[in-house]
Amino acid sequence: MRIAVLSFAHVHAQTYVELLRDRDDVELLTADPDAPPDDPDRGAALAERLGVPYVDDWDAVFALRPDGAMVTSENSRHRELVERAAAAGAHVLCEKPLATTETDARAMIDACARAGVGLMTAYPVRFAAAFAALHRAVADGSLGPLVSVHGSNNGWNPTASRPWFGDRELAGGGAVMDHTVHIADLMDVLLDGEQAEEVYAQANDVLGPDTETGVETAGLVTVRYPGGAFAAIDCSWSQPEDHPTWGGLALTCVAERGIVEFDAFPRLLGGFDSTTARSRWEPGGDDLDAAMLEEFLDTVRTGRRPRPDGEAGLRGLRVVLAAYTSLRTGQPVRLPVTPDDNPGRKHPAE
Repeated sequence: MRIAVLSFAHVHAQTYVELLRDRDDVELLTADPDAPPDDPDRGAALAERLGVPYVDDWDAVFALRPDGAMVTSENSRHRELVERAAAAGAHVLCEKPLATTETDARAMIDACARAGVGLMTAYPVRFAAAFAALHRAVADGSLGPLVSVHGSNNGWNPTASRPWFGDRELAGGGAVMDHTVHIADLMDVLLDGEQAEEVYAQANDVLGPDTETGVETAGLVTVRYPGGAFAAIDCSWSQPEDHPTWGGLALTCVAERGIVEFDAFPRLLGGFDSTTARSRWEPGGDDLDAAMLEEFLDTVRTGRRPRPDGEAGLRGLRVVLAAYTSLRTGQPVRLPVTPDDNPGRKHPAE
């Protein structure tokens, strides 16, 4: 399979390249012609450091007719690259958030549908074995109806290495845009696609005062669902840059007959590293990025519909866009919901 990584703008692009470059079943291409010429973490400089083929022209990379394309550009540039990849016949894995506007997200979904290719949204936490167990417990009714979920998705401020994260036009927002979608997607799974009914948000830029980003760095988003469940999402850039990992993602799920805690990145081994004079810990659990890429490659290989697809990405984006409307107005935002929007299970109390 010929797989193209389109742009090194996103911090996850390098991870995806490292996971794919030594596979016997993948011919890897990279392209990042929009990179600043003096940025060592972008463009040809990064491709050379990673030891992967590089094409410095969008037309040239699409002319090579990749079987699959991974779009890891700035958020607002997703649409153009997804549409071009689809027109070239490539199945697409798009970094989250799927887009910065609902219009762009819908256009991307429609473009892939017309071209007969899959569109997958990069939500790796879905692939955690522990989350699959949580999902089964909710789906089989053993926990009873889900009442509330407290989710936290905290990380370091990415604007230090990728300034575009602090550019509202390119990123679509700050921490609320960057981190809310992961938790919104997990709720999407747990509630079988039931869409949010009401969203309220508060945010500030107190964290990271040395970085003039112009976007929020901390946020709290509350979401109400038609079936009665509530979610509270802490979506902050609250970890220091020298934290041992980028941050973490966790859920506390309260149901009628039990409480379940899920940690996507559990701490398994801790200690002190005398070479750096710092505490050290080794993360454990599943390699979620690797599991997500296996799903994508199987989609490319077989042509089947990917999971999570573009529609899932759109549902998560709607929560984020409602959160920004709430931030502007200071009021809860009601989302339009029809029976067709909510194919999932309803609470027995209904």
